[in-house]
Amino acid sequence: MSESPIERTTLSTVTLEGAPSFASVEVRRITIAPDHHVGAHWHNGPVFGTIETGSVDFQVGAGPQTVLRAGDTFHEPANETIVFDATDEGVTFLAWFPMPAGVEPELTMGEAPA
Repeated sequence: MSESPIERTTLSTVTLEGAPSFASVEVRRITIAPDHHVGAHWHNGPVFGTIETGSVDFQVGAGPQTVLRAGDTFHEPANETIVFDATDEGVTFLAWFPMPAGVEPELTMGEAPA
């Protein structure tokens, strides 16, 4: 039996609380200039992504800060404070924004409400 010409690798699995129902998914390619600090922010829905090039300092809520590099995946839960600051390399990433019907993805600067 020969090897398959297709290789599938699971990069990330995220369990979403409350089994949300999504009507649409918006996919964006986002580039942040080197050393640009976006600052604390939060989203009205979950965000899933993968780093294409460069790197970013990443933190969810009071969790540990990590550096994400090309090929790394991330999940930003809805209504959680996020830090996503470009390093001296800058960063380009793909982000998926799944949303319920009639809701547009939003980013709000500052700490998420408690």
